[in-house]
Amino acid sequence: MNSLKLILTNKRYFSVVWVFCSLNIMIGTWVLYIPNVKANLNLNDAQIGFALFCVALGIISFLPLVPLLIKKIGLGKLTFLGIVIFALAFTLPVFVTSYVALCISLFIVGIFSGITDIAMNALVSEIEKRDNINIMSSAHGFFSLGGVIGASIGSILIGIINVPFYHMILIAASIILVNLFLFRNYVFINEADQTKENNSFSFKVLKPVIPIAIIALVIMSSEGAIEHWSSIYLLEIVNIQNTSLSGIGFLLFSIMMTIGRFFGDGISAKIGSVKIIFLGSLFAIAGYSCVLTTNFMITAIGFGVIGLGLSVIIPEVFRVAGKIDGVKASVGISVVSGIGFGGFLLGPVVLGYISNTFNLKISFLTLLVLTIVVALITVKLMMSSKKD
Repeated sequence: MNSLKLILTNKRYFSVVWVFCSLNIMIGTWVLYIPNVKANLNLNDAQIGFALFCVALGIISFLPLVPLLIKKIGLGKLTFLGIVIFALAFTLPVFVTSYVALCISLFIVGIFSGITDIAMNALVSEIEKRDNINIMSSAHGFFSLGGVIGASIGSILIGIINVPFYHMILIAASIILVNLFLFRNYVFINEADQTKENNSFSFKVLKPVIPIAIIALVIMSSEGAIEHWSSIYLLEIVNIQNTSLSGIGFLLFSIMMTIGRFFGDGISAKIGSVKIIFLGSLFAIAGYSCVLTTNFMITAIGFGVIGLGLSVIIPEVFRVAGKIDGVKASVGISVVSGIGFGGFLLGPVVLGYISNTFNLKISFLTLLVLTIVVALITVKLMMSSKKD
């Protein structure tokens, strides 16, 4: 918890991690309206899956350009611009009246989601290097906290504000105002200019991080699945009658993920990145097993267990990517994110089509199998480290 104490007592650290929180407040609010959008546009699971694919496509398409944007605009400035435009862009999906417009709006959301994600992670990595501190996991804890805030406040406002667009505008305006107040604490931070660093996307850069990038692909696919499909899973598979409870899975997932990430930095320092990823995957496997029972209470608990298990994995992936010898943090993180966000690119589409062909329960069974693959990869990594 030392990293959390650092964040809460230092304005610069808090200002940066609040960008993480802001990003997921918008996502957590949007998640509540996915069933609403699906119903209003009369879409099936496969069509929703393709629409979500457009978010990932937007993310992937602009990831290689982010290091260049950081160089031209500045790391701190791009982080602020990214979160502001992202917040504005996320008001569009609940406003559009056609399927094509929905896909286009989600593609735009994806562009600025990817830009903000790379910039804010590179910013934390740069601060960690400069100040010799360890706050990456807690920064991602604030991302999870944003999901809790978005889902909990959203669940209240959804019954008060009858127009989804007004709800999203209110949240977006709040996010922009708070970040406008805080951004001065990090806006002038730029990446260190080290001539020995490799700024290109080459196989030499990719090779050392391929196993960890595969882990990122699976875990980010799982996170995306929980965010975008948990409400529909509870409504269609668990068959809950009270629609106001449809967000409980994502809420518990986010709460437990937040708790896990705030403790992650300390645990990682004691046992190492690979071991904590392995333990996290075991928790996630147990959680998916609970979700597949389709009993409401056990399923809800299962989403929470998955959140605890996955909580520290992505922060560890970004920590490793930001500290690759001879590679700028923005480049390393972009490479891993590009592969990781392939989970977002393929996940929603594959899960949507699996659900449309079979059912959503089979989609979550697929995620369980992929999480077992992650556990096996980490076992191999641990065995390799022992040999060395």
